[in-house]
Amino acid sequence: MTDDAPAVRAPADPFDPPGLEWSRVSGKLVTARLVPSLTTVGLLAVVGAVVALATGAAWVWVFPAFFVLLALWLLWLVPRQVHAIGYAERADDLLIRKGIMFRTLVVVPYGRMQYLDVQRGPLTRALGLASLQLHTASAGTDASIDGLPAEVAERLRDQLAARGEARLAGL
Repeated sequence: MTDDAPAVRAPADPFDPPGLEWSRVSGKLVTARLVPSLTTVGLLAVVGAVVALATGAAWVWVFPAFFVLLALWLLWLVPRQVHAIGYAERADDLLIRKGIMFRTLVVVPYGRMQYLDVQRGPLTRALGLASLQLHTASAGTDASIDGLPAEVAERLRDQLAARGEARLAGL
């Protein structure tokens, strides 16, 4: 190889554009996602165990064992999923990324935002969390950021709405 050969550079990661500082969602989102899931899976495991005890058949224990394994898998998976969620504000658009194996990067231009919703259910309200739903002119490009602290969601909603109005005024 000669000195004048072009340098081989690794391709840029499309899910992590250079120069961006990603903001993470709250770690409390792990609790908000695990509580309903583990409640359902736990109840199914208990029902399976009761049926297994009532029938006395050894093979019926496969069902509660399956739900226990499912609960363990959720305890491993959900924290990783929450850690993979992030958003970044750029001059003209908002980027939202999600996923570990099946990754998604949504780019929402401020000028395309029509309205923004802050949503809080009973569990997320108890944890001090909110979700920010972004609605655009195209239904296919709607996006949401789950697990934001409530005050951050409200501040981000107001900030994005102001940026969207400023971009629309320029059209």
